[in-house]
Amino acid sequence: MSTATIRPAREADLAAITAIYAAEVRERTATFELTPPDLAEMTRRFRALIDGGFPYLAANLDGDVVGYAYAGPYRPRPAYRFTVENSVYLAPEIHRRGIGLQLLTRLIADCEARGYRQMIAVIGDSANAGSIGLHRRAGFAMIGTHPGVGFKFGRWLDTVMMQRALGEGAATTPASQPA
Repeated sequence: MSTATIRPAREADLAAITAIYAAEVRERTATFELTPPDLAEMTRRFRALIDGGFPYLAANLDGDVVGYAYAGPYRPRPAYRFTVENSVYLAPEIHRRGIGLQLLTRLIADCEARGYRQMIAVIGDSANAGSIGLHRRAGFAMIGTHPGVGFKFGRWLDTVMMQRALGEGAATTPASQPA
């Protein structure tokens, strides 16, 4: 197990983040994007999340950004305002070293501190045992599978839905909007 420094991501990290995500898009099924977004698009996405008050984290190991995680709106309608969707991506050579769990644990804490009550994981490909296992270790429960909803690499892929309560979850009425 490796220990990374988990910190808020900065625009200076976006070249490394863009490269990590591009490898996911080109080689794996965790994301259903088919064409890797360029640095300008990743910067636009980053700024939209930061400007919206959502957490966006980077994992630094030996001076390099080796992973990132963020939370964003689950759905645009106002009733979903206390629910976030998470994303966690790692450089391929860093998988299975505990850094994903470090990122997700910090992301959960940051979302709880902002007043969010539920976190949803939308996992590409039901064969993505690494991501499913990561989310289980972080306290997520399996909610269901949408079979055959994505088509990538010449095959149909499922989407797995997992969910975790944040803070008091749905047990109490929120006093205010998320921070």
